[in-house]
Amino acid sequence: METGSVRAEGSAPGEPVWTGLPPGLLRMRRLLLVVWLGLLAIVVGLLLVLFAGPGWAAFALLPLALAGWGWRMLGRNWRSWRYAERADDLLISRGVLWREETVVPYGRMQLVEVTSGPLERHFGLASVQLHTAAAATDACIPGLDPAEAERLRDRLTELGEARSAGL
Repeated sequence: METGSVRAEGSAPGEPVWTGLPPGLLRMRRLLLVVWLGLLAIVVGLLLVLFAGPGWAAFALLPLALAGWGWRMLGRNWRSWRYAERADDLLISRGVLWREETVVPYGRMQLVEVTSGPLERHFGLASVQLHTAAAATDACIPGLDPAEAERLRDRLTELGEARSAGL
């Protein structure tokens, strides 16, 4: 699934146009999964060979099996994330088993931040963090292209100010 606007077939013109996350976020998360579980498999294998014998080293394959399962789950989670800009609010939808949809009215936004840690910068990603007066409605959109994150921040700030927000 490529990132971009997605309109479901047969949807009404008033339905929101959903935008998915870029594939760079999935690549970053999968790389982290493979690195950490690969290191765990090596350490467990070495410790089992040294202290329990070579027969027990087969248990070092468990982290690798976990990596295979995690690879698939990360893909499902990445596909579940999407956001849509509507006239009066921003919708953020995510979740595979427990679907969660957050609605953040533009007029309630107090602060819109764009953050990017060292690993995110390496993969060319940034996150948009939305803060409102009610902590329960704070929301985050991870793994965006930095230009899209800045565009979204500027647009949300502009719409928030137009709707009497405390930005």
